[in-house]
Amino acid sequence: MTMGTTLVTNPSGGFLACGPQYAYMCGKQQYISGVCANVSSSFQVLNSVAPSVQECAKELDIVIVLDGSNSIYPWPSITNFLERFIQKIDIGPKLSQVGIVSYAVNVTHNVNLSQFDNRDALVKFVKQLPQETGFQTMTFDGINTARQEAFMPERGARQGVKKVMVIVTDGESHDSYKLDQVIADCEDDDIERFGIAVLGDYNRQNKSEAEIQKFINEIQSISSKPTKDHFFNVADEVALLTIVDALGSRIFALEATSSNSTSSFEMEMSQTGFSAHTSKEGVLLGAVGAYDWNGTVVMHTPRGTIIPGKAQFYDPHAEAGYEGLAGYTGYDVQSASTPDGVLYITGAPRYNHTGRVLVYRLNEKNKIVVSQILKGEQIGSYFGSVLQTLDVNGDSFTDLLLVGAPMFMGTERDEQGQVYVYRLEQNGQFEHQFTLKPVNQSCCTAHSDSCGNKNEPCGARFGTAIAAVSDLNLDGFNDVAIGAPFENDHRGAVYIYHGENTTLKMKFVQRIAAGGDGKKMKFFGQSIHGVMDLNGDGITDVTIGGLGGASLFWSRDVAMLYANMTFDPAKINLQQAHSERGSCRSTCVKTKVCFRYWVKSDHKAPQLSAEIRLDLTLDALRAKARATFIDLADKSERKVSRKFNISDRGTHCLQETFMMEDHPDFRDPLLVSLDFGLSDEDRGPILDESLPKSINKTIPLVDCGNNEKCIADLSLTAEASVKRMLIKSKSDKMDVNINIRNSKDNAYNTKVTLSFTPNVNFMKVETDNVCSLLHTKVECDVGYPFFGSNVEESFKIKFEANPKYVKEFIQINVTATSDSEELPSTLHDNSVQLSIPVTYEAGIIFSVWPVDEHVVVKVAEQYPSAINDTGMIGEELNISYTLKMAGDTPTPATDLTVTYPHLSPRGNNLLYLTHVATSPQVRCAASIWLNRDKINPGVVFPNPLKETLSDFLLSCKNLDCASFSCSLPEDSSSQVNVTFRVWKPTFIKGEFSGLYMVVNSSLSVRKPQLFELSGGHRTVTIQVSKETLGGIPIWIIIISILIGILILALVIFLLWKMGFFKRKSMDYSKEEMND
Repeated sequence: MTMGTTLVTNPSGGFLACGPQYAYMCGKQQYISGVCANVSSSFQVLNSVAPSVQECAKELDIVIVLDGSNSIYPWPSITNFLERFIQKIDIGPKLSQVGIVSYAVNVTHNVNLSQFDNRDALVKFVKQLPQETGFQTMTFDGINTARQEAFMPERGARQGVKKVMVIVTDGESHDSYKLDQVIADCEDDDIERFGIAVLGDYNRQNKSEAEIQKFINEIQSISSKPTKDHFFNVADEVALLTIVDALGSRIFALEATSSNSTSSFEMEMSQTGFSAHTSKEGVLLGAVGAYDWNGTVVMHTPRGTIIPGKAQFYDPHAEAGYEGLAGYTGYDVQSASTPDGVLYITGAPRYNHTGRVLVYRLNEKNKIVVSQILKGEQIGSYFGSVLQTLDVNGDSFTDLLLVGAPMFMGTERDEQGQVYVYRLEQNGQFEHQFTLKPVNQSCCTAHSDSCGNKNEPCGARFGTAIAAVSDLNLDGFNDVAIGAPFENDHRGAVYIYHGENTTLKMKFVQRIAAGGDGKKMKFFGQSIHGVMDLNGDGITDVTIGGLGGASLFWSRDVAMLYANMTFDPAKINLQQAHSERGSCRSTCVKTKVCFRYWVKSDHKAPQLSAEIRLDLTLDALRAKARATFIDLADKSERKVSRKFNISDRGTHCLQETFMMEDHPDFRDPLLVSLDFGLSDEDRGPILDESLPKSINKTIPLVDCGNNEKCIADLSLTAEASVKRMLIKSKSDKMDVNINIRNSKDNAYNTKVTLSFTPNVNFMKVETDNVCSLLHTKVECDVGYPFFGSNVEESFKIKFEANPKYVKEFIQINVTATSDSEELPSTLHDNSVQLSIPVTYEAGIIFSVWPVDEHVVVKVAEQYPSAINDTGMIGEELNISYTLKMAGDTPTPATDLTVTYPHLSPRGNNLLYLTHVATSPQVRCAASIWLNRDKINPGVVFPNPLKETLSDFLLSCKNLDCASFSCSLPEDSSSQVNVTFRVWKPTFIKGEFSGLYMVVNSSLSVRKPQLFELSGGHRTVTIQVSKETLGGIPIWIIIISILIGILILALVIFLLWKMGFFKRKSMDYSKEEMND
């Protein structure tokens, strides 16, 4: 029975103990349904709850239809099978009845259903059962006879009792043509059929695989659905004994269930009480074994018991095809209280191997309504095996759901485990917040140099137990304890997490490790409970269980200890000596430390007090202190330690005095550190961990001469390196030159602060000054730790443009401050405001394609007599305008204007706009020009007027042009595609030789005061020319050449006749003259 495996407390006191292994017998079948008992706080059993226990339903009428043909051999094997099979059945008038029908050629009733009222007599009879014999196998005659006659009341059949037929045969029937009708009749009579195919004769005769398969197919057709649960085949008659147990179990399953399923149990193996949860509404009991270990959750209320159906936790649409076997729904159960009612929660850690958690409600008909499903993320992690809801702030409504996945594998394939924390939102849905993980455990691997763990599996199994524990630290918020029983080589550990507002602190505040050697007691943290105050001190105590025993941990009281530290004087003026030590005079400071203490719980001893320890240290971060306590020995001058007692709700103050050295440095102020706590931390209350245990304060060092106060006079000038700035990229830079002067006393902790608009970024300071940047603010130290009297300092700060932010001005406010005082009359020159006008180069690449087009008007080309479609106008021209983002500067919103020649001087069309296509966010106002003349099949456009187009360039200076505009968005690439038709009739009828038309486009920004745009104009030139007349015929060319040759010959002849070629040469004439 394992009573006590599950223990949960009752809201009214006492507890509920469950034994999920509680079993009872139905015949020879053992059912494990589980049982729970309500036990009072005085350990009296009040009542028991066993919702899954049900009466054994054992009445069956079973008829065995037995093939007795000659091929059955040896027959004693059949009788042995009958004997063993019958011994599996409880036979009696109120139990099961068995009848036997044998057949070959004929059909014989060997045993009627009511013939034997006990098992032994029937077994004795079947031992002597004769074989029917015959050379034919009339299987369907045998089945039909059994259906019609064996289940008759006259033969003992009982009304309303389940009918079962077991058919045993070794060969294909000779009357298979009756199969469909006989089986249909059996279905109508609701007879459950089991078919057994004996292959002995087929094997002895070495029949083919096809013949064997044909026989098997016939017996499968005889068997009820699902076939896999109702069909058996054995190698021979002797092997029948091997299926007796399986056949008996499947038939017995029919007794246990109301359906035809022979392998499915409903609540018989449910193990109800495997998990339990009590609330005001009733008791939730997990039943992991229900419905083939798919599981369910039983709810027991004073009004009755609710047992959900098999499919109520599954969505038939979303989970179609999922068998859902062994999902273990009900492994753990919880409930959550909300303003809208109760949410019920259960885990199914083996669902789909990754696990899941179901959150559901009950409707008015007590049906499950699943409202949310939380899914695991790793196979085998057992997500959902442990659940715990938590009301952190105690307002009676659930705040958190913790889901354990204790077998979650770590990086070294070790079962580290983790816990998922979900917050319950106002809409009733759980939202994942974070995941808790244990201290990583080192495990043996193939690469380990040394190995410490001896037990497997290695890991922590963090999340095996999760317990909501009442407020442990008395801060008003409930806490959580999580067990990791496999930590430290299976010794175990428990982690404590404190609540905060409506959630948990992600870092554990305590890790309780198991003591001992891990042999006598193991798996510390396997179970945890922390609700009761067991020692009467008013604080919840925690019980932690493991294998071998349990440990009780008393919670300690929590005390609040506040400390405060003040100095007199608050600033150290080194020029004013207050005390002497030996021959030295120096400045002294009185340090006062005060404490307040009280214990949180109400159950505390009267006049409870605590001993407090404290340590005061001067200049703790320096190797040598610049001050000493004046009442201590030289060996510990920089530090003082004290102890004192303080009562509950009391205060205590003490004072210490220290003296400054003669000539300390001024690089930084004097640091005074206070550390405090309880003298004995192992006994009595513990200090609240949320409060600080130390205080660090600094005292500024000042030198104001003989004055009590330092009065400084800072004056500041700042000038930008540019008066106006055009930003082209983020590499554009500018400088701010700063000059600061102090005309009076030392100015301590002097700073120059520059706050600037986000359209510039701080780069660096070009001096040794230390500057810190916080968003759009730069703070620079000047003359640290003090800026001396009559000292002047200059430095330069460099900025670079930030084109991501667009503003009309760069605003830089420069301010000088110090810890010293300054008269109001001199503050006017402590700040400067710089305002630099800014324009941005628009980050745009504007292009057009194509840049030119050529249209030719042929000599004999004619235009149509009627134009009723735009395709008849002339050639199509497509012009594409593209804007792309470029560079670092932003792309502003722009307007694109397209202007084109529309009409000739006589009013004829030149370019005709037919289509404009754009990017999605571009808007064009071109509708009035699109197909302006409404050309369509119903409208005939008139012929153009003849005119002389004498102008070489047709532009908008001397023509009637049309234009339209498009608005392009900022910070995006855009495209505008424009389609024109050249109005061909105008040029066919017009007189010209060649001309050009120009389409102009201009791009302009909408904010010219912010953006500059260069190269915003583009043109597309369209050349229109007429084709020249045809070429000169070849015969004219030949004749012209011949005539030319004849003319040349004639000229030569005339020159010869005139003696031109008989004249003396120039050289010969020169020779005569020389002679």
